[in-house]
Amino acid sequence: MSSNADCFIVLPANCASGSLIFGRNAEDATAVGGVGVSSEICYYDVSDVLEGKTDGGATFEPAGDALRVILQKPKPGLWGGDFGANDRGVAIGLTWSDGQEEAKDSDSLLGTDIVRIVLAESNEVEAAVDLIGSLVAKHSNDGSKLNFVVCDPSAAWILSSAGKVWAAEKLQATWQRLPSGGLTVTNTIDKSSEGLDTAASFAAAHDAEAQAPEAEWCGPKPDGDATYTQQDMFETLRSASGDGSRGATVSVLSSKGSSISCHWFTGTPNAAESVFKPFVFAPKPRISPLTQVQSDAEQTLLHSLHANRKPAALEHLRSLERSCVDELNNYFSLQDHASDELDELLKDCVEAEVKFYR
Repeated sequence: MSSNADCFIVLPANCASGSLIFGRNAEDATAVGGVGVSSEICYYDVSDVLEGKTDGGATFEPAGDALRVILQKPKPGLWGGDFGANDRGVAIGLTWSDGQEEAKDSDSLLGTDIVRIVLAESNEVEAAVDLIGSLVAKHSNDGSKLNFVVCDPSAAWILSSAGKVWAAEKLQATWQRLPSGGLTVTNTIDKSSEGLDTAASFAAAHDAEAQAPEAEWCGPKPDGDATYTQQDMFETLRSASGDGSRGATVSVLSSKGSSISCHWFTGTPNAAESVFKPFVFAPKPRISPLTQVQSDAEQTLLHSLHANRKPAALEHLRSLERSCVDELNNYFSLQDHASDELDELLKDCVEAEVKFYR
């Protein structure tokens, strides 16, 4: 199982809507062209978001009232996810993990478990960072190394952990690319495990050979004039994607009362060969069963149908994607909350897409 990802973050000062935009290309180097790799998209209401057994086997005490969560899973059958968001505008993604297979069923929490738990219990970004740190300190496997990106409409943080120690940095750059490949937090440490030596590079101290590489931005580049949009992030992820890319996601995180946060999923491999479909936390969201693996299958039906697509379908679907972006932007400019008419937004878009594949 791989939870690696190439992540792109654009802070509100650069974005047309004043929102924070977080894009993520999930990766799996063993799956050329995405063959055999299917990313599930699952929605959880407050009643079931913390139900079930974690993949690491550890039990935990819920900290308070649960929140609604949309979750992407790196492979079928997992309890947790490698990316997700909640109805308070918090989004979390793993950028890199190591030692997770050995940690399964070891009375610990995997990185994917932590993503789901923290989304279910965090109202804002700093509370999410603190909770990740607490769960790492109590439940992470000694051989695990993890990188998280944690965002809400106001700020973005990166958190690296090694075993049960961790360090986190609040991003100051107005845009940043965070490629996978190793620990990300180095010398700038704004929160950490108690007693951690913050004078030393966290990444170098805990795995000198596993520090995330530097990488240039791809696609449309933020230029400081507050014009960057979710469509620009779609093209950024497409420019950065390749045969080893799994599902791509884009979260547009908006402050409550100013607009509506929206989360875009491909649900299919290689963003350059896929289209993004939107999800919002409407009163009673329903997502399509086509994005989930059924009991007698190994892939989602969306993934299987996409693999057999005709080349001409993509051009038509891109046109629908652009129309969907325009219509939602217009809706969000007029409304400050998602009404029940958006309950089946993702479901409708997925089912419209597969009509082009049949």
